Amino acid sequence: SCFMPRPRPDPALQPFHPLVRRWFAQNVGTPSAPQRQGWPAIARGEHTLVLAPTGTGKTVAAFLWELNALVV
Repeated sequence: SCFMPRPRPDPALQPFHPLVRRWFAQNVGTPSAPQRQGWPAIARGEHTLVLAPTGTGKTVAAFLWELNALVV
């Protein structure tokens, strides 16, 4: 049999609950730059404005923390 190592979770997703990380990885994939940059401020509860082109994951950046709050 062939051993395939599990992919390492993206460090940007570490603050999220394991179920949320798995959902994101399976449905979205890799975090975008706006998500990586916005998540720390959003996690701290700061008013956060994420400016980036359409389709870069701004809405998911905010939504993921709300989803995480429902799980934990």
